[in-house]
Amino acid sequence: MLTEAKARTEALQVKMAERGIECAIFTDESSIAYLAGFWGYLGIEFGRPTMVIVRAQDAPVIITPLMESEMVGAMTWIEDIRVWEDMGQRSWGRALSDVLNDATTAIWIERHTIPALVRNYLDETYPGVPLRDISGVLGEMRMIKSPFEIEVMKQAGQIAGAMMQAAHASLREGAQEYESAIAVIEAGSRKAAGFLTDGGWERFVSPMIHNLQIVQSGRDTSMVHRRASVRAYQRLDPVYFCFCNMAQFKQYKLGFDRMFHIGDVRDSDRKVQEAAIDAQQAAIAAIRPGIRAEEVAEAANEIYRARGFETGYRTGRSIGVAYLEAPELKAGDKTVLQPGMTFAVDGGISVDGVTAGRIGDSIVVTPDGSEYITDYPREILLSRG
Repeated sequence: MLTEAKARTEALQVKMAERGIECAIFTDESSIAYLAGFWGYLGIEFGRPTMVIVRAQDAPVIITPLMESEMVGAMTWIEDIRVWEDMGQRSWGRALSDVLNDATTAIWIERHTIPALVRNYLDETYPGVPLRDISGVLGEMRMIKSPFEIEVMKQAGQIAGAMMQAAHASLREGAQEYESAIAVIEAGSRKAAGFLTDGGWERFVSPMIHNLQIVQSGRDTSMVHRRASVRAYQRLDPVYFCFCNMAQFKQYKLGFDRMFHIGDVRDSDRKVQEAAIDAQQAAIAAIRPGIRAEEVAEAANEIYRARGFETGYRTGRSIGVAYLEAPELKAGDKTVLQPGMTFAVDGGISVDGVTAGRIGDSIVVTPDGSEYITDYPREILLSRG
């Protein structure tokens, strides 16, 4: 991982030099993991900035809280680590100013994700110095995944598959949603642990599957991003599991969704779910190098229109170290697909207060089409109990 992260940073420095970019500040957790190989568990939401400063010509610098610096130093390939403390003169602002020196030219930032705390400091400390957006430069690099990254994502796919098997096995009339969530977390954590060793960089990677499980059942299935509750499953209930904020490994995040039905499926629910599956499959069948992102979305939208359903905002999104990367499979996105791009591709229909049809998989674009990263039957799925 660290060899890969160092090579990415060096490639970024070449791009920066070519474009006349002297200095960039990276504050987004996904960018820091991508370039420096580490991530923390107490971030900016605790008022604790961590950042990586990359110059086109000089070695990169990490700024991190003192109490986390030992772990950071063991997780990263970057040697220059500057620490700050919560009390006294050794503030993160002073550490940042020491790295930037007397900046008079542009400072490049991740404009859409930089914490307000850091943005306000730059505005106040460097008035008149333009703040420009580095996101597009790094985003171009992150679009195409290396063989190493794809292998990590395939491991994440196996973890997600174990999670979905556990979800499926948990379904029975009278069982409660939170019980399914517990089963998912345990199965995923055990599977992830099997890919890890207790040595080197990997000893800092937790196998624990976390974040609140998205589970929607019964009439609430039409809702989006509802969390697991104490609701008990009833016969003929549709049940939806979304792992989009849980199916991840070594910071690589997938999309993976499935819909199940308790005991049997109503004809009306079958119609909706089959339309969602067919739309997703039409989109995946369209994926290949040279096609535009919007054309993939249109392949799904044709199915929705033919079945009498409204089209959605998008059919898919690029995935990687962030939950949402560029490009997106949606109308208006003219990005040309290339081998090595990875996407979460969804089929989704909501009938408010009644039911829903949903399915989602992660794929990688190959030279002649695409390959699944996640795998579970793509059909009407019934509970086993």
